[in-house]
Amino acid sequence: MKMYKVLIIDDEAPARIAISRLGHWADYHITELYQETNGAAALKTMREIKPQIVFVDMQMPVMNGMEFLEKASHEFRDTCFIVISGYDYFDYAKAALKCGAIDYLLKPIAREELNAAIDKAVQTLGNTGTCLEKEAPKLSPDEVVARIRQDIDQNYPQPLKVSSYAKKYFFTQEYLTRLFRQHYEMTIQEYLLMVRMTRAKELLENPSIKIQEVAARVGYSDNNYFSKAFRNFFGITPTDCRNKCFVSRNTK
Repeated sequence: MKMYKVLIIDDEAPARIAISRLGHWADYHITELYQETNGAAALKTMREIKPQIVFVDMQMPVMNGMEFLEKASHEFRDTCFIVISGYDYFDYAKAALKCGAIDYLLKPIAREELNAAIDKAVQTLGNTGTCLEKEAPKLSPDEVVARIRQDIDQNYPQPLKVSSYAKKYFFTQEYLTRLFRQHYEMTIQEYLLMVRMTRAKELLENPSIKIQEVAARVGYSDNNYFSKAFRNFFGITPTDCRNKCFVSRNTK
C-alpha cells in the first residue's frame, strides 16, 4: 500500500491546524504531515522529505505562494500542489493553475472541499506515487470554461454533470461553478437549462413533433419532469406554449 507525505505551508497557525484536523488522512493512506510558514523554508523542507502533496498559501512572508509555486513546480515535477487562499481573485487562480497547481481552495477551509482536493491529488498520483501528466491538456481557466460552454452547446441532450467537468479538468466543482459564473453570469447547470429550454421552445413551434419527443430531444426522459422544468423556466406549460405559437401563426 502506497503511503504519502503532505506538507502544509501557511504563515497562519489556525489555517495549518484546520487543514491538519479536517483532512481524512487515514482514508488516503497519508501517514506524515509536515508544516512550514513560508515558501523559502518549504523549499528546503521539500528537498529533505520529498512530499507527494503540498498545500500552499498565496500570501506569506519571505517567499509568497506564487514565487514558491514557480520554483517548486519546476524542481518537484512529481508533486501535487494545492493552493489555499483567503482571496477569491481570478488572476491568483489562473496563475496558480498555470504553475501546475491541481486545485485552488478558499479560506476558511471547508472539510468537504479539502477532502475532495486530497482525493483528487491521490488519484492523480496514481499507483506510481508521482503526480502524473494529466489526460486533459494544460488549459487556462478561460479556456476551460469556454470548452465547457462549447460542450454544452453541442451535447445538451446528454446527461452533463458539473462533477464530470471537475474531474476532467482537475478543478473542484465549487471553483469551476464560480469560474463559469464569473464569465457567463450563470452557473453551468443554469446555462445547460437555458440551452435546453431555448431549443425546446423552438421545437414546440413545429406541431408535428410530439411534446414527448421534444422532451427526449433536449435531454429529458421523463415528460412530466420536462414539463415542470419548462413551466418553471418560461412560466407556461409546453402545451400552452405550443397553443400560443399556433394562435400567433394563424393571426398573422
